[in-house]
Amino acid sequence: MIDRRALLAGGMAATLPLPVRAAGPARPSPDEETFWAKVASEYDLPGDVVQLENGNWGAMARPVRAAYEQAVARVNRDTSYYARRGMLADLAAARAAVAVELGVPADEIAFTRNATEALKALILGYNRLSPGDAVLYADLDYDSMQACMESLGPRRGVRVRRIALPEPATRDSLIAAYAEAMTAEPRLKLILLTHLSHRTGLVIPVREIAAMARARGIDVIVDAAHSWQQLDFALPDLDCDFVGLNGHKWLGAPLGVGILHIRRSALARIDRDPAEEPGGPDTVMARVHTGTLDYASWLTVPAALAFQHRIDRAARAARLRALRDRWVKRARAIPGISVLTPDDPVLHGAITSFRIDGVTDAAGNAALARTLLDQHRVFTVHRTGPAKGACIRVTPALFTSMADVDRLAAALPDLLSSPARGGGRPQA
Repeated sequence: MIDRRALLAGGMAATLPLPVRAAGPARPSPDEETFWAKVASEYDLPGDVVQLENGNWGAMARPVRAAYEQAVARVNRDTSYYARRGMLADLAAARAAVAVELGVPADEIAFTRNATEALKALILGYNRLSPGDAVLYADLDYDSMQACMESLGPRRGVRVRRIALPEPATRDSLIAAYAEAMTAEPRLKLILLTHLSHRTGLVIPVREIAAMARARGIDVIVDAAHSWQQLDFALPDLDCDFVGLNGHKWLGAPLGVGILHIRRSALARIDRDPAEEPGGPDTVMARVHTGTLDYASWLTVPAALAFQHRIDRAARAARLRALRDRWVKRARAIPGISVLTPDDPVLHGAITSFRIDGVTDAAGNAALARTLLDQHRVFTVHRTGPAKGACIRVTPALFTSMADVDRLAAALPDLLSSPARGGGRPQA
């Protein structure tokens, strides 16, 4: 068993100067603004906007960025002298640290450049499909992963089925939607599940759906790009064989950090990457071939983990939900605004999207997001893809204050009278 504290005790990870409460019996409450202001003080942010679009990638905290800059300097200075003598051991230690955090053996994970690369390896490498079989994905899944699933039609000769998840959703309705789809496709072999949707923030009950699928002989690939470190969970909580994750979103590692997870017992179901030598080791790492990349990003992962450990995983998740709940409560009281993510805490994290009634096209939602930015200096982003139409996504982060989300809530009524609203066209 790897000891997390011992693993992170070396190098810069041990000396991060975080002005936050040390680990102890009492967690900070979600509304303890003094504590969260100290956390926020560790970030450098744009000074002219309220940044509520943190879903693209996460900001590195200042001490993590310092660790990254030192890693970049070493990789640039020592190049192959470091790469061929000590870097592999350092990368192995970073991988082991991630495995401890995820709650799985280190030989069940591999670093990738992002979750997309990890999930692409899983979807395209899945080798239990025969012509006439079926695969399934949903409207809230990530665009690139939808495209990978669609490609299985011509590649493998399978039927590709797309379902729309219920809106509004409940835990039971989500489970029922997947159960119905499984019943409708007797030859269904593979399902893509997105743990937390980048479109609306909806969290689906992955463990329950995966258990249903397993009982029918169906495999599940999980997209956990947004859920890891936004929610409070480890991989055994999902109980799934195949997962792709991101480190440069909610972990706050540098850009270029993704993770591929394959259970040891399921390794044979994913083909080796074609770029791997046929006689090489049969490992998870052989399922993805990245070539040369930004090693400094991966070497910084222990520093990013150390920063998050000083905050506490459960406290972080509760804070992010509280920021979301604060503006959503006010938004739900405004006629003409629909919040797309349920208030059930097991079905959301920080991300939540809303829609102005009647504005369902991309152009109309993009214009409304511009109104928030231009008139109120609140930065959000529009998202497309949900079956019932486009929306505006709000994504707070650890450095977001309650005053920031209050500013968003105060601006929402202006959207109802915005000229942009007149441009919205209901989708057919």
